[in-house]
Amino acid sequence: MSGNSQKSRLKDLIARGKEQGYLTYAEVNDHLPEDIADPDQVEDIIRMINDMGIQVCEETPDADTLLMTEGDSTADEAAAAEAAAALAAVETDAGRTTDPVRMYMREMGTVELLTREGEIVIAKRIEE
Repeated sequence: MSGNSQKSRLKDLIARGKEQGYLTYAEVNDHLPEDIADPDQVEDIIRMINDMGIQVCEETPDADTLLMTEGDSTADEAAAAEAAAALAAVETDAGRTTDPVRMYMREMGTVELLTREGEIVIAKRIEE
């Protein structure tokens, strides 16, 4: 999928979210580019959508919830700019972060965990 197509899909998604006041996780997943499969990237996109004032829900909220969270709507141009900024941030930050906890967790994810058998072997070596 081309970069312009990805941007237009995200612009449409954010415009829909601004109009409705919410998005479902299914809608977000349907509009995400195929190359974004990392859960951290998906979380970052959802966080950015939430920061734009768009609630992301498991399922469509009821009318009372929508009335309580309804805010003022912004222009489509503002939504388009926010979508472009969100996509650019995800594309540039793919794999790079300054958060020490995320850096540690990403690095620890590459290290193989100790199995029960491995622990027994090490314990026997220590006893000798």
